[in-house]
Amino acid sequence: MARRYDCSDATDRTAGLREAASAVRRGELVVLPTDTVYGIGADAFSREAVGDLLEAKGRGRNMPSPVLVGSPNTLHGLVTDFSEQAWELVDAFWPGALTLVARHQPSLQWDLGDTRGTVAVRMPLHPVAIELLTETGPMAVSSANLTGHASPQDCDAAQEMLGDSVAVYLDGGPTPAAVPSSIVDVTGKVPVLLRAGALTAEQLREVVPDLEVSS
Repeated sequence: MARRYDCSDATDRTAGLREAASAVRRGELVVLPTDTVYGIGADAFSREAVGDLLEAKGRGRNMPSPVLVGSPNTLHGLVTDFSEQAWELVDAFWPGALTLVARHQPSLQWDLGDTRGTVAVRMPLHPVAIELLTETGPMAVSSANLTGHASPQDCDAAQEMLGDSVAVYLDGGPTPAAVPSSIVDVTGKVPVLLRAGALTAEQLREVVPDLEVSS
């Protein structure tokens, strides 16, 4: 039976964050608010938990899960060949609605799907999400919807779709917007905008002027 916690109530929020962190450590799924939409999350280093996440969404391995982190410093243990331009993007837009696709450390023991040696990583601008990530470490987090359905902006919509496949729901109220994060590939010599979302190409070019836009 899924448990739900109202994070606008201080006592419920404390209990919810504790229970959500415990659930993640047990390999269970949680739903959490972010600054874009609600996400469904699991321990990034648990193959079984990430598999359950993809199954709960009805999503194949060809659409691997992104990873959320609670601090830019976490990147040092996750990615390699991270360029100066990539760090400039982190400095300018994290925490926030920017996902970076980077090469992950080859030694990492994880299975996020068919990533071809890369990971899509983001630090969300939401206090509940950051508190949970600080407790759990990196989490595989995807939008908390069934594949093909709209990404949820509130906990009710997420729970309607995902039900008891999720152990803990953290209700942080409506998210600010339904606009997803922008995705920039930093694996090459020049950053490439793969998906324009909350951040436009013009905003990103203020930091990395040679940004290209994927066709």
